[in-house]
Amino acid sequence: MNLALRPPAHADRAAWDRLWQGYQRFYKVEIAQEVSDQTWVRLHDPAEPIWACLAWQGARAFGMVHWIYHRSTWTDGPYCYLQDLYVDEDVRGSGAGRALIAHVRADAEAARASRLYWLTHETNTDAMKLYDKVAQRSGFVQYRVVL
Repeated sequence: MNLALRPPAHADRAAWDRLWQGYQRFYKVEIAQEVSDQTWVRLHDPAEPIWACLAWQGARAFGMVHWIYHRSTWTDGPYCYLQDLYVDEDVRGSGAGRALIAHVRADAEAARASRLYWLTHETNTDAMKLYDKVAQRSGFVQYRVVL
């Protein structure tokens, strides 16, 4: 697949919104518009530890990834959390997801991160086929308290 990866420009808001909505539909969640607006602002604020990349083929954005850097009590270097990864359904299996993960990995290595990690839902078995090829399962189970 011929793809170009780049951070979203301010003019890419509509393309990002479409992918962000697709991601929410996939996970059957509805994120408040105010939160999505704030996320978009954060993605363009150099003071924020959050980053994004869009995958393009020509004029069509068909994939996105967000990642966040944070400190750890276990290492000197930061951890890189790949928070959101989404590829349009019609291009899944094309290598786009792998390319977006590799992009984040390269950024994490350049930032001297000690770890790159992510979560996925246990029902996302198609994605896990890729994840099992590019990473190791940690064995940890996530618990959460919604506040």
